[in-house]
Amino acid sequence: MPAPLPWPPALTGTPAVAVLERAIERQRLAHSLLLHGENLGTLATVAHAIADRLLNDPRHKAQHFPPKQHPDFFALRPAGKSRQIGAEATRDLISRIQVSPQISHRKVAVIYEADRLHLAASNIFLKTLEEPPGDTTILLLTTRPYALLPTILSRCLHFRFTDDGAEALAESTDATRQAWRDTKAAYQAWLARCLETATEKRAVAGQILGLYGLVTRFNAVLHAATQEAWEHQKEKLPADLDDDEVDAIQTGIANGIRLKLFSEFEHATRAFAQERLLAGDANARRALTAAISQLEHSASLLRLNLNEATALENFLLESLRIWSAR
Repeated sequence: MPAPLPWPPALTGTPAVAVLERAIERQRLAHSLLLHGENLGTLATVAHAIADRLLNDPRHKAQHFPPKQHPDFFALRPAGKSRQIGAEATRDLISRIQVSPQISHRKVAVIYEADRLHLAASNIFLKTLEEPPGDTTILLLTTRPYALLPTILSRCLHFRFTDDGAEALAESTDATRQAWRDTKAAYQAWLARCLETATEKRAVAGQILGLYGLVTRFNAVLHAATQEAWEHQKEKLPADLDDDEVDAIQTGIANGIRLKLFSEFEHATRAFAQERLLAGDANARRALTAAISQLEHSASLLRLNLNEATALENFLLESLRIWSAR
């Protein structure tokens, strides 16, 4: 029998992998596992390695198949323009895992990007997580565990996996990282000019132009960082990924980077406000609170598939109003 699929090189020998290997060897693996981390490709590789060990257990005589080609392997992933996992697809998966295994002693179901489960689908899926078939292991993969229903989170055993590519710009060139540093500096300079706008109304037009300049710079960094991260990441992907999974991983990389960049805008805003507070600007605390609240709102819109340029434009327009109000 062929050797089992390897774990991601960065995770081989880690405590999480050791726990999984022991549980599989002792046939005591939990029925429902939540695999989360920053890299969907890493999570998929871990899930396929688990599935291979469960479905092709040498202690049970059965024909060997690669996990994704195994008759007892089932997958559920986002579909359509909204990239949602709908109720109908969820019901179909549940009906398929209720039947007995075809050639193995177990079945494995993998839900890719589980955070994309529609609310109705999540509620339908809950019953299966509460009372899973005794011969079935369910693996939920997500880079955003906080987006799952608390009731789903509470019914899974959690494993977090990370690797060296976790940071947003970790795989970017020096030029891209410098462009991002320059963008954050330009943003803080723009905030300073917003304060001047309070007394010089003619500066508003200039601030609007500066706002769209920041959006353009942000998009350029996001595009470059995403392309560079993908070029680096695709070399690590399993050879058996299909087009849907590759698209999902590319989307996950882009989403992760843009959310990280938005969080760094938050740090830049806090640093700017702290300088103002130290300079005796009593209004800076109020403005900071309002700006961070608006940034969180704009970031939440990204999770609803709003274009990042529109989300950033919305945040900056509100920031202009917030910081120029005296």
